[in-house]
Amino acid sequence: MPFFVIPFPVMDPVAVHLGPLAVRWYGIAYFVGILLGWFYARRLVQNGRLWAGGQAPLTVRDVDDYLTWATLGIILGGRLGYAIFYQPGHFLDDPLGFFRLWQGGMSFHGGMLGVILGIVVFARVRKFPILALIDVAAAVAPFGLFFGRIANFINGELYGRPSDVPWAMIFPTDPVGVPRHPSELYEASLEGVVLFLILRVLTHYYRSLRYPGVTGGAFIALYGAARIFSEFFREPDPQLGFIADFLTMGMILSVPMILIGVGAIVWSLRRKPAAE
Repeated sequence: MPFFVIPFPVMDPVAVHLGPLAVRWYGIAYFVGILLGWFYARRLVQNGRLWAGGQAPLTVRDVDDYLTWATLGIILGGRLGYAIFYQPGHFLDDPLGFFRLWQGGMSFHGGMLGVILGIVVFARVRKFPILALIDVAAAVAPFGLFFGRIANFINGELYGRPSDVPWAMIFPTDPVGVPRHPSELYEASLEGVVLFLILRVLTHYYRSLRYPGVTGGAFIALYGAARIFSEFFREPDPQLGFIADFLTMGMILSVPMILIGVGAIVWSLRRKPAAE
């Protein structure tokens, strides 16, 4: 056991009680992440300098109307992905548990697929390029990832592997009670802050939105790399454990993301800018 252990800042998962309604930090985190992402998406669409031809191929109204689709895609896709990839047996035995979102259990990979499906349908209905909305969604996704990981930390879930680093913490939800990496904070930093800054440079300095698919491909590849790195510090899900000695489900699901993301970037850069 390390000589120094940082006390875990215990917080009640319930932020406030409104009569019989319990407002949880988990729900607040999703709400704030989606709200900030929506605000930033509007700014991107309004900034004509970032787009080929000086104007985005979609409007602020499109962004506003897509917000509901995005929210449903995140929640339904994330929950369904968790049920399929991580705990299929549990939800087969307890189907109603699927709707108990306050107990946690969301998959980013499932949520991403849900958002992409919503984008494809919505863009076809509105008749604007699918890749334009994918790029915008990719640029704002780090907001949700950051606050989602902070919510995981508050809940004391998805904690890290045992460690003797000076900043190790003992999580009250850990049945073993040993110092561990605060891996939720690692992921919040990488998938949230660092990824946002890189995408910000791409969109505002390199004008990546002028090449449809580059921003989306960069997000997919960089998230996959960040997730694989973080998985080396994160305790595997107990119902799955390690796969093939050292792999985790998060790693396995992230490897295709890197390949797809890099492929999307190469394909997009070989095409002409959107205005041409």
